[in-house]
Amino acid sequence: MAKAQDFNAILKDAMGSFPVDTAAFENAFKSQATLTEKLSGVALTAAEKSNEISSKWAKETLTKLADLSKAKAEPQEYANAFTGFASAAAEVAAENMAAFAEVAKKVQMETVELLMAAGKDAGAEATAAVKKATDDATAAVKKAAVK
Repeated sequence: MAKAQDFNAILKDAMGSFPVDTAAFENAFKSQATLTEKLSGVALTAAEKSNEISSKWAKETLTKLADLSKAKAEPQEYANAFTGFASAAAEVAAENMAAFAEVAKKVQMETVELLMAAGKDAGAEATAAVKKATDDATAAVKKAAVK
């Protein structure tokens, strides 16, 4: 009866001939963690500014509602007060929507800048890793050919 070959030993020998540099994986993980940290910072800053805008908008609206809710002597004064409130509310809404748009614009610009920088860094790291892997593989093949 024929003896079965031990493919585990063959595979282990083959994999041992081609060393793996884990530094590339470690660098990629660190780069990803750094990018995530920066993107989180952008998102948190935007959330904080949006919250400030919303809070300011709510305070202004409540102040104007307090003025609107005061008792008036004549019915025409209620109409005038409501017209003034509606006009002021529309103006405040336009201002705050513009402020939200500025926050969104800033987030978009910062995100694009971060992703472009990360892509450039990843490209450089990938090029260096491929060059090193090619050099290592070439050396391993030459070493194996000499044996």
